[in-house]
Amino acid sequence: MIKYHLYTILGTILLPFFLFSCSSDLDFNQANDLRLEPVIVGNLTYFDIAAHQFVENGVEKNLLFDAQDFDVFRDSFLRQNLKRADFSFEITNTINRSYSFDLNLIDQNDAVIYTIRMDVPASNGTAVIIDKTEIFENAKLELLKASRRLEFVLVMAAGPALSENSLGSLKLKSHATVYLVIE
Repeated sequence: MIKYHLYTILGTILLPFFLFSCSSDLDFNQANDLRLEPVIVGNLTYFDIAAHQFVENGVEKNLLFDAQDFDVFRDSFLRQNLKRADFSFEITNTINRSYSFDLNLIDQNDAVIYTIRMDVPASNGTAVIIDKTEIFENAKLELLKASRRLEFVLVMAAGPALSENSLGSLKLKSHATVYLVIE
């Protein structure tokens, strides 16, 4: 019985403490100060060209060309919030010929507005690896935003003749890292 009275008295004393709470004014204007800075990484392009693919009917092709639509920046959200973009490239050459690789940014009038060039030395039996990162900020970023197409031009330099039995390859791996600021 004493235990029951002790719990009753203790409960009566503590109950009022649980009925009152502290609170502060909520500041919903903090949402106006919200700033998100997401970073997105995506593949840009990839190719793996075997040495024999530079030979057609016994004749060397010293120029390979490809173009792709690049309409990423037609989206107004991305155009407004993009603050920086990095294009990273890795070229591996195991062919005994040197190459130059150009990535041209083409605007809506089919004019080249920016070129990224990479010179790739010939392989001497071991893989030659070239890494390059092109950073687009400020005025260069505006050129990137104005681009509508990407043009890939691969030119093989003079050197030992290639045949349909030639070994080796030329590989390109690339990705884009975009930095957004959303306020």
